Amino acid sequence: MSTVIDTVTETAGRSCPLHYRYGAERIASAPLRSTDTLYVVGGLYGNLQALDAIEAMAAQEPGDVTLCFNGDFNWFNVDPQRFAEINRRVLAHHATAGNVEAELASHSSDAGCGCAYPESVDAGTVERSNRIHTRLKQVADQFPDVQAQLAALPFFARYQVGACRVGVVHGDADSLAGWRFDGASLQDPANAEWLDAAFQSAQVDVFASSHTCKQALKVNAADDRCVINNGAAGMPNFAGDCRGLITRISTHQSPHGSMYSARVADAYVDALPVPYDHAAWRQSFVSQWLLGSDAYVSYFARIEGRL
Repeated sequence: MSTVIDTVTETAGRSCPLHYRYGAERIASAPLRSTDTLYVVGGLYGNLQALDAIEAMAAQEPGDVTLCFNGDFNWFNVDPQRFAEINRRVLAHHATAGNVEAELASHSSDAGCGCAYPESVDAGTVERSNRIHTRLKQVADQFPDVQAQLAALPFFARYQVGACRVGVVHGDADSLAGWRFDGASLQDPANAEWLDAAFQSAQVDVFASSHTCKQALKVNAADDRCVINNGAAGMPNFAGDCRGLITRISTHQSPHGSMYSARVADAYVDALPVPYDHAAWRQSFVSQWLLGSDAYVSYFARIEGRL
């Protein structure tokens, strides 16, 4: 049984609201949906060009294909038309909430962006994220029907891909905004016991997450299980490579290139690059976030592949 820690800091953007904490054992009670191929799309961040590319990739897959957007599909899309289009198209697929969506649907602003940033993230980044979310929420308030849909999203989902059971989360096995699926945490021996308990409690073979915005893969060869974090579908993840990244889990090999991969039970687990139209996305971004704006300061270098 996993343990949920209930300490909450009071600083907006660093706090983790108590209702974000579910505990890995609750994941085991989620309906087990079957599919041949599962795309886990974390951190789309309002990038319509990436969404176009992902849907085109899925259309090339044989068999049954399921797209699950595991949160933070909103972020840069502060233009009302873009906000409406992202949510209309994403919510036509499977989706779970990220902290961005959870706070867009919240009546309180106490948690800021809800990211629960660790102390290793500088205060300026946290403050800009809170202001980005405030601006986005002002747009969301124009769409109460969308806010209602976001409020109804689950915090996790479970899938059966061949003999492989997949737990889709936004943060980690215990919390919507948890950071224990960050690459450094996954490699920390002190977390090994917690991770083993999380797999047992959730009754899954793979955890797929994204919240930390940094790609990671942790394979436990001894018992054929893994954690995969796709980083961001809507932003570059590797220096000099202006493509997004998603997680693909399937009963058959990928028709697309893979950045890193694992084999769990009879399933292929891959991180797929998303070759979206970078020039069009850059123009879309700067039309919404001008030079010197909070999102520009925090993210433009990354959008250009300067990680």
